[in-house]
Amino acid sequence: MTTTGSTRRARWFTTAGADPNAEHQVFLFPHAGGTAPAYQAWAATLPSAMEVRTLQLPGRQERLGEEPFTDVEPLLDALLEAFEAELDGRPYVFLGHSFGGLLAYRLAVAAAWNGLPAPALLAVSAWAPGLAPAAELARVSSMSDEELLARVAQLGLMADGATLDPATLASIMPALRGDFLAAGSLREDGEPAPCPVAAYCGASDPIAPPSGMASWEDHCADFLGTARFPGGHFYLFEHAVAVQHSINRHLRRLAART
Repeated sequence: MTTTGSTRRARWFTTAGADPNAEHQVFLFPHAGGTAPAYQAWAATLPSAMEVRTLQLPGRQERLGEEPFTDVEPLLDALLEAFEAELDGRPYVFLGHSFGGLLAYRLAVAAAWNGLPAPALLAVSAWAPGLAPAAELARVSSMSDEELLARVAQLGLMADGATLDPATLASIMPALRGDFLAAGSLREDGEPAPCPVAAYCGASDPIAPPSGMASWEDHCADFLGTARFPGGHFYLFEHAVAVQHSINRHLRRLAART
């Protein structure tokens, strides 16, 4: 991995407007190749008790001049520094979808290792430890642009048969390929999440089926179960409000325990 620029200068988390009165900070981690603006509509329906901050990784949009990370360990090191600067003493939630779920989980672990407060809740969507073998991810990342886009289309991120103009293709492929490489570089160590975990998935997801999400039981001391919704890998965008309400309910129940 190489990257340009400074983690201090770059803006890793974007927000539509900070609300110091919100009870929780919510850190949102997009899918592989995803961008912060792609989740704006999703975040717009969050309960008022939550202030969302969405991750914008290098190599996309306003960070296009920065080289994408291709190794998860240096990515997590840089992400931990950026994340710590966002904390303001309020309890916080991690919500990650697909590759973002991997990042949210490993960042929660890294935060605990470094003496930071643990999330009040880790909400992980369409990803669980052990579901995507590193060798398979490495194979996907080495596909041609056409093959990789076809694979992405199979997951429902873009319409079958859709084509992209060369300029758009050149702008998105390095980040997409880099994210797959970073995911494939993860060395599973079985480290438990340092907080309660709630899992979410699409009932017909071909790579993160409901049965696979049960592996979270072995990766945390407080597994709150899996909520499944109609749809495939990107069900999240069709069921935003339902997922958000579920997260809010979990937070209320967890608060009532104390």
